[in-house]
Amino acid sequence: MEQALRAECARLGIALTQEKIDLLCAFGEALIEKNKVMNLTAITEPEAVAKLHFADCLALLKIVDCRNKSVVDVGCGAGFPGVPMKLGEPSIRLTLLDSLQKRVNWLRETLDALGVEADCVSARAEEYKAREQFDIAVSRAVARLNVLAELCLPFVRVGGYFLAMKGAAAEEELAEAQRALTVLGGSVERVAEYDLDGVTHRVVVVKKVRPTPAAYPRRFAKIKQQPL
Repeated sequence: MEQALRAECARLGIALTQEKIDLLCAFGEALIEKNKVMNLTAITEPEAVAKLHFADCLALLKIVDCRNKSVVDVGCGAGFPGVPMKLGEPSIRLTLLDSLQKRVNWLRETLDALGVEADCVSARAEEYKAREQFDIAVSRAVARLNVLAELCLPFVRVGGYFLAMKGAAAEEELAEAQRALTVLGGSVERVAEYDLDGVTHRVVVVKKVRPTPAAYPRRFAKIKQQPL
């Protein structure tokens, strides 16, 4: 895991100290072990964890300046992308948000054991009361962009960023989500790209340029039924 992590991060231009590498590998080992009894990830081979979980998430640190920023990971699942971001840039003030209590409990226990500070919150994104309190909202593999924007942008203060990790369908989803992003106070700054294992990964970078109207987010059933 360490060798693969070093190689991928060097290729992406991400500098990691030995302490950061040790923490990432310890988190990876805890993830693989817990996955034997709890469904956390389909990726369980150590080298693949290093590449497809850790390097993928650490790449966000090259896309926007996360130093000393408050970051909320919406629908964090097993802690991606938020935990690798925090381990790679310890000055981040991280909130991990997920609706499944047992995943949040595992994250809290694991990060406490590693001595890593983070707020681990079990709540639905549309119900969590933290309006425009974060510099950055991030999310990976949660929903299509027009739905995800309504769950994430309300958390971001004006001048902050929403980073949506996407794959091959990024441009299609972006075209579909233009109205939603505008209504919610966002403006697309760019679509960043990087390569992992021969596959192009994309991050839609949205800047918060206006406050989100008070009517949003709506109840999730409404968001899903009638996306903006």
